[in-house]
Amino acid sequence: MSVLICGSIAYDNIMVFPDRFKHHILPDQIHILNVSFLVPEMRREFGGCAGNIAYNLKLLGGEPLMMATVGQDAGPYFERFAALGIPVTHVRRIDDAFTAQCFITTDLDDNQITAFHPGAMSFSHENRVTDAQGVKLGIVAPDGRDGMLTHARQFADAGTPFIFDPGQGMPMFDGKDLLHFLELATWCTVNDYEARMLCDRTGLSEAQVAEKVEALIVTRGAEGSRVYHDGTVTEVACVQADALVDPTGCGDAYRGGLLYGLSRGAGIVNAARLASVMGAIKIAHRGGQNHAPTRTEIERRYRAAFGSALDF
Repeated sequence: MSVLICGSIAYDNIMVFPDRFKHHILPDQIHILNVSFLVPEMRREFGGCAGNIAYNLKLLGGEPLMMATVGQDAGPYFERFAALGIPVTHVRRIDDAFTAQCFITTDLDDNQITAFHPGAMSFSHENRVTDAQGVKLGIVAPDGRDGMLTHARQFADAGTPFIFDPGQGMPMFDGKDLLHFLELATWCTVNDYEARMLCDRTGLSEAQVAEKVEALIVTRGAEGSRVYHDGTVTEVACVQADALVDPTGCGDAYRGGLLYGLSRGAGIVNAARLASVMGAIKIAHRGGQNHAPTRTEIERRYRAAFGSALDF
């Protein structure tokens, strides 16, 4: 079953400043801030929500289809997708734009200064969900604002069940927008901070949000995740990681597991359990797409965590 992943494709440029920002920023001069940081260490990672989710879904043996927009500099990403066997049929290239990019500088106290350039992502609304054939399940992940609204409506009009995943795109929408998404979506997944923002902007409690969709999934880091479904609340345990290296992309790994389980008819709770396994595997690696577990390893981790076979 093909899963259509509407979301961003981006490059993550990660730099490490071998000092502390506080040593170079004068509090009484903030109004005329002009600082420069020498960053000897830098790496560029493949990222973006659609790219990361598709990567994790492919690891599980799923059939990801991405719907995204990239810029003139997307060549390396296209080469990577080809090597991974992930189709780029519905990835639109915008020739006079750059691919979305994040520039992150981290100091020795793990403080971060981040700049994000949306680039081609701003044209995501030019893609149409109905252009993809054979899709039985979808997700609207963080992307351009107009694209997220458009794709949610197109999934609903086509009768295709989909997950609403506002993520870091949450600040772009007011309460009315968010209620509209919930009316269209089949499921909704957010982390605990986003859940609080969702509730604040809509005026609803988590339980009331859950009433508007078939299931609400709230991820809570080391405390696992909470699944609201059919009037019940199920706590899904966090799976112990081999190491805590980098949380970047853990949410996308979780969503890859969630989509795989749903596409295999596993039920929302079992899908969330698999999602927890994928998040735990990812956090032990730097970047959003550098973990490469075998299916056997994933099955072993699932059995060890939940005491049953991964039979979907």
